[in-house]
Amino acid sequence: MEQLKKEAVRYLVYGKNAVDAQTLELIEESFMNLQSAAGRKSIYRIFDLSLAGKENIRFGNLEVKSKSLGKNLLGCDKIVLFGATLGVGVDQLLFRTSKTDMARAVVLQACAAALLEEYCDACQDEIAEELKREGRFLRPRFSPGYGDFSIEYQRNVIRMLDSAKTIGLTITDSMMMVPSKSVTAVIGASTLLIHCHRQGCEACGKKDCIYRRQENLP
Repeated sequence: MEQLKKEAVRYLVYGKNAVDAQTLELIEESFMNLQSAAGRKSIYRIFDLSLAGKENIRFGNLEVKSKSLGKNLLGCDKIVLFGATLGVGVDQLLFRTSKTDMARAVVLQACAAALLEEYCDACQDEIAEELKREGRFLRPRFSPGYGDFSIEYQRNVIRMLDSAKTIGLTITDSMMMVPSKSVTAVIGASTLLIHCHRQGCEACGKKDCIYRRQENLP
């Protein structure tokens, strides 16, 4: 729970400023409410992966052109398509709260984001254990919208996962996921053990890594 609280504070952008007691109380209360409302579900599928050059990527019947994703997948021969959601109950809780207490709703949004990230990490750990038995190791999650991996591919990932039927995750014409507290991502799998930080480049201090995304990083 302490790590979840820290993540919620990070999403609230407190920086180095101290968090007041009232906000901490709201965070604790929000997590209790979210635990009751959340209906966590996830789905993943594994595809063969082929890379041509630095930016041409193919898996399943999908061709992707992205330098940043190609860099992340360098050395991989498999790719995991992944989707996860906290479910419609969380959306309903967020909606009700926003109608009565906007300050509480802001905290609740941050806590929901932290809870989703924790769930995705736990799912990825399980996938990693499965693939480790095959002698493969996972790269960090890479979602549509990162770098030059167009958010338009979100629709393809959802289709290939058949997530509407499997976990109730759909996408609108404006590329918004429903339920809103949901994630799709691709995860490279390689026979090479590369010590990549699970949360990706933003959370990693290794600035000289050849797999590091360059976009929007210090």
